[in-house]
Amino acid sequence: MSTTVASTQGPALSDDGAVKRFLRATEIDTRMLGMIGALLIIWLGFHFYGAFVNGNGVFLTSRNLWNLLVQSSSIMVMTTGMVLIIVTRQIDLSVGSILGFTAVCIGTMQVYWLGPALGIGHPAIWIVTLLLGIAIGAAIGCFHGILIAYAGIPSFIVTLGGLLVWRGGAWWVIRGETVAPMDATFKLIGGGPFGAIGPMWSWIVGLVACAGIVAAILSGRRQRQRFHFPVRPIWAETFIAVLGCLVTLVTVWVVNSYAWAPKVIEKYATDNNIPIPEGVLDPDGNAICKAGDQIVRCTTGLIYTHGFAIPVLIALAVGFIMTFLATRTRFGRYVYATGGNPEAAELAGINTKKITLMIFTLMGGLCAISASISSARLNSATNALGQFDELYVIAAAVIGGTSLAGGTGTIYGAMLGALVMQSLQSGMVLLNFDAAVQQMVVGSVLVFAVFVDTVYGKRVK
Repeated sequence: MSTTVASTQGPALSDDGAVKRFLRATEIDTRMLGMIGALLIIWLGFHFYGAFVNGNGVFLTSRNLWNLLVQSSSIMVMTTGMVLIIVTRQIDLSVGSILGFTAVCIGTMQVYWLGPALGIGHPAIWIVTLLLGIAIGAAIGCFHGILIAYAGIPSFIVTLGGLLVWRGGAWWVIRGETVAPMDATFKLIGGGPFGAIGPMWSWIVGLVACAGIVAAILSGRRQRQRFHFPVRPIWAETFIAVLGCLVTLVTVWVVNSYAWAPKVIEKYATDNNIPIPEGVLDPDGNAICKAGDQIVRCTTGLIYTHGFAIPVLIALAVGFIMTFLATRTRFGRYVYATGGNPEAAELAGINTKKITLMIFTLMGGLCAISASISSARLNSATNALGQFDELYVIAAAVIGGTSLAGGTGTIYGAMLGALVMQSLQSGMVLLNFDAAVQQMVVGSVLVFAVFVDTVYGKRVK
């Protein structure tokens, strides 16, 4: 007995337009396309507006795009957890305060405890503080989860209280002071010239990512064939693979195009006894040479480029792990089932209280990872760190397609939403918009995203 595998091509599609046939064959989410289009409009708008007003468009430069990815990484990490929370019809307003509290705990441990006890620069300092920070964040999230799941207190109230409690706790730990500097190795988590993997390893990461994209497409096709589900046409899957690899390699090219500042290269060469070649003055160059006794810019000489920053790689790794948890594990299926219909999930034997406890614990741990990235990037910790991050995280999740009604949302969509939010903020800073205008824009975007979610939900129904 032979089984015929259904295909997305056929007479049923003949009456549709070319665009509809293309979208149906490739199964590309139209909402995701709209978000990508909005991101491109934002980038181009800020770039050309800057060129028109200031005579120099700087948004679409390798330097700004590299910094944009680094600045987005902290929000991206927390957004992956917020997706699961919103999917289960909950909310967490305390993520920014947890970040701030955990950051000052990490800073205090490094500067006042482990540094004097083990010696400044000890290799165990960054490991111990990172693990303890994640443990503190997870414990806070677990405490919130217990109150929500087992005490029956609404998540809005618990996390609203947590927003105030942990922000006050951050001030109490350091009494409003700034804790600095961070451990030298720990500081690499925040990025910077030395917190990046360089061009060679970036190309390796890009090629591995391309191989992963192709492997995922082939694995998905085999799974569909195995369970007799409709499969995409070969041309559609080839198109998706090529597009994914192209975007990946272009990203690698961009991050590899951002060169170190000449002063940083000079210090690095001096500290590592690297000879600086003789050269001539050229103000348009991006390398450094020695002209007599002076260090000058030149077209040839020492050139170092950043490549992928470590916080960006951390965010991508967290996104991959969270996507795997959400789509390929029993825990993920239970999360979406709970959000889709909590009563039916309980009747099906799912321990919804345990699921709620787990997602809030996970959220707390992710806040601690973001705290490590943020404090390492600033090389300090303050009680104001992470302020208003809860708004950016929630907005990013909603913009990325996570429905406030529960049951729907994707990790990659939320991470793209975080990039949209950070692009708006960075662009307004570059163009010297007032802080009040920046807050108004963020608030308006959040309301508009919820409106789009409502409209989209009615259309789906």
